[in-house]
Amino acid sequence: MTAARKLSGQLDTKLFDDMPALQRKWHAALRPGQVLPSYEEVMLGSLGRMADHIVLLKGDGASLEVSRSGRYVQQWLGDERWDIPLDSLTPDCAVALAEAASCALQTNRPHTSVAHCVRDGHVHTYDILALPTSSRWGGRLIGAYVNEQGARYNLVDAIFSSTDEGIVSLAAIRDSASKAFDFQIVHLNQGASRLLRVASTELQWRRLSAGGHALCLPGVRQWLLSMIASGASDQFEIDSEDRNLRLSATAFGDLISLTVSDVTDIKRREDSFRLLFDSNPMPMWVFDADTMDFLSVNDAAVQHYGYDRASFLRMQLRQIWPRDEWDIHSKALQQLGDAYQSDRNWRHLKADGSEIQVLTYGRRVTFEGRDGFLVAIVDITERRKAEARVAHMAHHDSLTELPNRVFYQERLSQALDLNDATKHVAVLCVDLDLFKNVNDSFGHPMGDRLLKMVASRMRAEVRGNNLVARLGGDEFAVVLASDVSPNEANDFAARLIEILSVPYDMDGIEVVIGASIGIALSPGDGESSEELMRNADMALYRAKSEGGGVHRFFEREMDRQAQKRRDMELDLRSAFANGEFELHYQPLVDLAADRITGFEALLRWKHPDKGMISPADFIPVAEDIGLIVTLGEWVLRKACAEAAKWPSDIKIAVNLSPVQFRSRNIVQIVIAALAYSGLSPLRLELEITESLFLAETEANLAILHQLRALGVRISMDDFGTGYSSLSYLRSFPFDKIKIDRSFVKDLVGRPDCVAIVRAISGLGRSLNITTTAEGVETVDQLDWLRAEGCNEVQGFLFSAARPASEVEDLLRKFGNRASQAA
Repeated sequence: MTAARKLSGQLDTKLFDDMPALQRKWHAALRPGQVLPSYEEVMLGSLGRMADHIVLLKGDGASLEVSRSGRYVQQWLGDERWDIPLDSLTPDCAVALAEAASCALQTNRPHTSVAHCVRDGHVHTYDILALPTSSRWGGRLIGAYVNEQGARYNLVDAIFSSTDEGIVSLAAIRDSASKAFDFQIVHLNQGASRLLRVASTELQWRRLSAGGHALCLPGVRQWLLSMIASGASDQFEIDSEDRNLRLSATAFGDLISLTVSDVTDIKRREDSFRLLFDSNPMPMWVFDADTMDFLSVNDAAVQHYGYDRASFLRMQLRQIWPRDEWDIHSKALQQLGDAYQSDRNWRHLKADGSEIQVLTYGRRVTFEGRDGFLVAIVDITERRKAEARVAHMAHHDSLTELPNRVFYQERLSQALDLNDATKHVAVLCVDLDLFKNVNDSFGHPMGDRLLKMVASRMRAEVRGNNLVARLGGDEFAVVLASDVSPNEANDFAARLIEILSVPYDMDGIEVVIGASIGIALSPGDGESSEELMRNADMALYRAKSEGGGVHRFFEREMDRQAQKRRDMELDLRSAFANGEFELHYQPLVDLAADRITGFEALLRWKHPDKGMISPADFIPVAEDIGLIVTLGEWVLRKACAEAAKWPSDIKIAVNLSPVQFRSRNIVQIVIAALAYSGLSPLRLELEITESLFLAETEANLAILHQLRALGVRISMDDFGTGYSSLSYLRSFPFDKIKIDRSFVKDLVGRPDCVAIVRAISGLGRSLNITTTAEGVETVDQLDWLRAEGCNEVQGFLFSAARPASEVEDLLRKFGNRASQAA
């Protein structure tokens, strides 16, 4: 409050020009393509005295913090601290700053607003300009400029201040019939002389009938005569063009004690009262400090609360309080001083019975001779609802209205804190099976509708103090907070899978999905929320890997496997930088020409401590962590460079991962590798797997056609092991299909494998596609493959994959009789 008074002496109205200047600076700092200018360009440098008027806020609209503040702002806030929550400041300043900052953050544009603060009965009006900026550390910063505008209003002093009074004693003069007809001034003070504008020496002993001052007016004399007749006390007002006088009289026989007050200022302030009270858009009232009766209410209060004025003035203050708050309201009234402003939200009742939340500001006043309190009301009901909505949004998923990950973790932590070590809290991670197919087939809007229906089923099943949440995508989680046994968790998970697997009717379309669940139980599977969720997620991974539609409990072996994978991830990231990868080459033998016609490049990892690590182990991990893109580019460049040294009729085959296609620059990578090595595109063969067609088929087909246009040959690896191999052959004209080693392995002993190889070879001949058999290890297998019309073979019968340094020896050793080399 003291700081507010000091500010008035420092007010500089020229500072209002600062706001356009700051806005121009903000727009000048906004670069093309940027949503927000940077904090440094707007708020640092060349601010001068404006810096004293700026407070820097950080955070989002729901939670703001004062990061820095200038001296002027510190006086306004009444707080010099930095790095404190905005809501720890006085509500009037905090609310004004929060609303201005919120508007600026919503629009990403400067926002101007006007704030009214009441302190010590004074109304202060401030201009606020909120400037949103971007932070190089992430997030957004808001620079808020604050300055007072115009004059201050002291409502209480303006309405109820008093002036010096004059005292006059009058004696009645009677006629022969003892009837009073005039008065003589027998005593007066200097105040009376000043108010009547006549020297006291001229007034003393002067009759009122002599005229010359305000008391001589006919109306005044008649009123005084009536006082003598009645012996009562009364008041009378004299209004003239330049001033107003109030006369208060008490009769004692033939003597009248008269008090003269100049109420000119009061009258003028009463006009202000009518303007600032009666016509104020803010609800206001005056109540009796002793009886709590309403003494006066303005139009805004009548309209806002719904009581008519007459009803309002018959009521007591407690009648607008909820009954459960009578005691706390009454205690607050008992502690009232001369001034008051809310340090909490109050609940009030309107005429229709509805509740509102308000902030109240008041000052003790004398109203019509009674000890009263002038109160101004700020209705914050909608603001609190908005804050509640923001809080709800911060803890709930916007699509399904289920609790989100943050809320889930809080509730899980609470459940663990409340339970002792002998009781179990169950964590279930739930993932929907086949949900991606719904999105791919019907679009994301249909997928969103399905997620809402799933959430509804889960909400109906998870009751009591248990909780279901959506963690993101099609992943949900359940916490069973009561003490649950493993059998109860098992039964619940099985029942939930069954419920979620019931078909969904969506506009006449029957949609079928399923669910997989991983379960972890405290304290055996973890004592913290993070550990339980991590272990439940590992159990979910196991359930998904087993085909889905099942639930699995966490086992310590899962943790060991996860740790092994994490170790491999760390080793992989350093292996590439340390040059631990190398390429080996396995020959491809043309059966008709009976000679080596090419080599397949195979990646090998020689770990310095663990030795050779199988590609089957590290390739999937490299794909998951995104390393396969960089690694694949190195393989392609290295293989092409090596093949360029071989005879011109020897080809090189390189495997491509589906992950490389997602980067969308695979064509440029192939062109760069060919250009770097000088290898002809006709000598390069790229091998892909059927999994490439399981996602983004159209985009991937377009890339394959671009590669084919370069002259590069395209081969489908592991043909026959997928779901839709034949349909893929219709989608793209492959140059080669490779028969998977699983069919070749049992070729001699199993007629079904012979039938499959015969069918694939016949299919290749019909479509003019080369067929290559992988994993040939015996002469008998070779004879069967030759008999069934297979074009090309590779396997240990000819050679394992060898380093690049041995390729020349392999070509020389096998010569033109490759099939007999074994």
